[in-house]
Amino acid sequence: MTKLTATIAVLAVLVCAAGAFYWAHGIGSSARVSKALQPAQVSAASAVPENVGGSVQPAPSTVAEPLRAPSPSSEASVPFHAGEILEFAADVAKLSNVANLRLQIVDRRNFFGKNAWHLQAFARTENPLRMMFELDDQFDSYSDANTLTSLQYEMHLNERGEKQESIQRMTTTGAEHAAANATQTRVAAGTRDPLGLMQYLRTVDWEKVREVRGPVYDGHKLYDVRAAYAGAAGSIAVPAGTFAASKIDLRVFDGGAELKDAHFMLYLASNPTRTPVLLEAVMPFATARVALVKMK
Repeated sequence: MTKLTATIAVLAVLVCAAGAFYWAHGIGSSARVSKALQPAQVSAASAVPENVGGSVQPAPSTVAEPLRAPSPSSEASVPFHAGEILEFAADVAKLSNVANLRLQIVDRRNFFGKNAWHLQAFARTENPLRMMFELDDQFDSYSDANTLTSLQYEMHLNERGEKQESIQRMTTTGAEHAAANATQTRVAAGTRDPLGLMQYLRTVDWEKVREVRGPVYDGHKLYDVRAAYAGAAGSIAVPAGTFAASKIDLRVFDGGAELKDAHFMLYLASNPTRTPVLLEAVMPFATARVALVKMK
């Protein structure tokens, strides 16, 4: 994969949640929409050890008082809603609209006896990048409605005509029910997937909470992600409009060491929905922006 396509992959994963930007195939969109199966009376196919992908497990998602972010307790308390769709365009260096991204709140449902949000992310490369790297991927997340921790994370990848499927049921104990087509993946308590993390960051009252952190599993490896309030950003102009926004500094750690290859800033609108309007990434070989184009 070229540096350019790797950059797009990085941005797609982070726009889905700001979590695991070192997975080179992390961008989300596919033609078929996955649906969670009903509980099966069989265990998952396999379990990933506590040391996922060879990484050192970060501590559970906690922040020392008084910096603990409140957990949403009901649908009315979260700033997003079922049916919300956010569409983004990615620019890298001097190339415009190299990929289109879409985040969607599908619905709120019962997932194996737990109240959960079904979150989706789609991505598609556009020409001229598409001529070199055709990509149509989809991510699905079933995240706990109260904490937005991951219950199940799905990757439906279609890249250069090669399709790959991954359905992973998250577990901290090995006792959670899983569908027959899912792999049981053991993670640290409080782990979110990239989609759940993005929505979780919207629930934080950044006027009161200055930093949150926690484990994020990207489908391959467990990282520690730290998000810190970096101040008011003034007016941010994107294709969807001009927004007063707060700037959130995102840092990713692997085994306690910060990954230094890129620096990310997420801009959340200073409105009741705390809409993500812009993600900026500065890397050694490119500067990239993922900007909000449309919301509904």
